[in-house]
Amino acid sequence: MKFRPFAAAAAVLAAALALTACSGSAGNAGNPGGSASGASLTVGSLVNINSFDPAQAHLGHQMPIYQAAYDTLLLREPDGTLSPMLATKWEYNADNTVLTLTLRSDVTFSDGTKFDAEAAKANLDHFKTANGPDANQAKSIASVDVAGADSVKITLSAADPAFTYYLSQALGFMGSPKALGSDAIKTDPVGSGPYIMDKAGSVNGSQFTFTKNPKYWNKSLQKYDKVTFKVLTDTTARVNAIVSGQVDAVLLDPTTMAQADKSGLKKISYPVDWQGLLLFDRGGASAPELKDVRVRQAINYALDRKTMLKELMKGEGEVTAQVFGKTTDAYIADLDSAYSYDKAKAKSLLAEAGYADGFTLNVPLLPTTESIMAMVKQQLGEVGITVNLASVPQANYVTDIISAKFPVAWFSIFQGEPWVAIRQMITTDAAYNPFKTTSPELQADIDAVQTGGDKAGELAQKVNQYVVDQAWFAPFYRVNQLFYTNSKKVTVVPQVQQAVPNLYNYSPAS
Repeated sequence: MKFRPFAAAAAVLAAALALTACSGSAGNAGNPGGSASGASLTVGSLVNINSFDPAQAHLGHQMPIYQAAYDTLLLREPDGTLSPMLATKWEYNADNTVLTLTLRSDVTFSDGTKFDAEAAKANLDHFKTANGPDANQAKSIASVDVAGADSVKITLSAADPAFTYYLSQALGFMGSPKALGSDAIKTDPVGSGPYIMDKAGSVNGSQFTFTKNPKYWNKSLQKYDKVTFKVLTDTTARVNAIVSGQVDAVLLDPTTMAQADKSGLKKISYPVDWQGLLLFDRGGASAPELKDVRVRQAINYALDRKTMLKELMKGEGEVTAQVFGKTTDAYIADLDSAYSYDKAKAKSLLAEAGYADGFTLNVPLLPTTESIMAMVKQQLGEVGITVNLASVPQANYVTDIISAKFPVAWFSIFQGEPWVAIRQMITTDAAYNPFKTTSPELQADIDAVQTGGDKAGELAQKVNQYVVDQAWFAPFYRVNQLFYTNSKKVTVVPQVQQAVPNLYNYSPAS
C-alpha cells in the first residue's frame, strides 16, 4: 500500500529556486504535435477524484486527471525542468521573496471566461483558503497582487525553494474564477486545459472521459481526441485490465508484474518512493531508548536490506540508508550503504547504550504491511529489540503516526527535491517529525538551504549527512514504480519523482 502525504503533511515535490526570467512556449513534454486522427488513450488510475475544484488537487496519482482539464502556471517537463505554460516568464527579486509572473494573454477557460492576472490571483487566493489536500503549497504566500492585465506579483513570507515547483503542481492549476468554490465545479471541471470532460461518459468512482478542447491554445499538447481514466483501486483489476487491453497503461507492483511480463507488455521502472522506518521519538518522550543515537544506529545495522528487497519487492528497487533521492542534489552516493547489515555491530551499540538485554518497541501495524513488519520484527528481535505490533485501521494510520502516538512507524514516502523532503520530514513543523526534533546545528543547515537560492540542493547535503549520522530514519530501499504499457498503442516517458507520468508524457505509438 502506498501513501501520499495529505494537507497536514508538509510540502510535496519541490523544484530549484531562483529560476531567472524564462520565456517561450510551453515545452513538448514528450513528442510534439497534435493528436493523431481519431487517437484515444485509456489509462488505469489507482485513485478516484472526489472533487474537481482545482484547489482540491493532489500530487502524484491525481495529477494526470487534473491535467486533462486544467493548465498550470508552470509546466514540469519529464526530467523535472520547469517550462512556461500559462506563465511565460517568472523572476524573483534579490532575496527570493517576491515572484513576478508574466501571463499568456490568449487563453480562455471552457466557460468562455478570459484567463488574466485577476483570474490567476483568484485561483491562488482560493487555493490558500480552500484547505485542500496540498494546501501547504500555499503556506508561504503572504499576498498576491495584480501588477497589470497579464502580470501578478506573489509576495512570500519567507524564501521558499519549493515555490516555483508548486506552480507546476496543485497550486498552479487554474480554474475559471466564475466557477471557483461552486458546487458545480466539484463534478464538472472548468479549466483552460487540453480536454473537456464528457459528463455522459464519466461516472465518479468508475471512469472519467475527456474530449479534445477545440479552442485549446497549445495544440502540441493535444495528442489524443479522447482520454479516459478508469478508476482501478484493486491490484488484480489493474493487471487484468492491462493484460486484456481494457487500458493502455497502468501502474502495477511486484506481486502482479509476472503476469504482465508474460503478456508481452512494456515495463518502465523508475524509483520514486523510499520505504522504511521513521524513528520519530529521538528525544525519548515515549521510548526512552531512542534518545540514544546508538540505539537508532543499532536498528539500522540490524536490518538486512538486501534480503528484504529480494523477498518483499522481488528485487525491484535499490537498498539505501538515506531519504534523499538520486535525482536530487542532496543525494550522497556513499550514504546508500551507511548502515550495512551487521548484527554484531547492532548488538555492540545496544550494549554500549546500556541495553544489552534489549528493550520493547511499540510499532503500528497496517493489515497491508504484515509481511514487511513480520520481517522487521524478526530482524530486530535477533539483536534484542522486541517489536510489539499494534494493529491500526488503514483510515487512522496517517493520523496516528503524525500525532506522535507511536515512537516508530513504517511508511512509504516519495523522494522529492531537497526542500520538500526537509519540510516533509525534518523541520520542526514537518508532519513526519511529530516529536519536533531539532538541534542548533541542524537548524542552521536548514536555514542555509532555505536561503541558498540556486545552491539550495547542494547545501541540503549537510542536512542529509546529519540525519543519516544521527539515524533519524531507518530506510530499507528505494522502490521501483512498475509502469506497464501497450507499446503498440502508446509511448510514454516517466515523470521524475512522480508516481505516474504526466498526461503530457503520453503519445500515440509511431
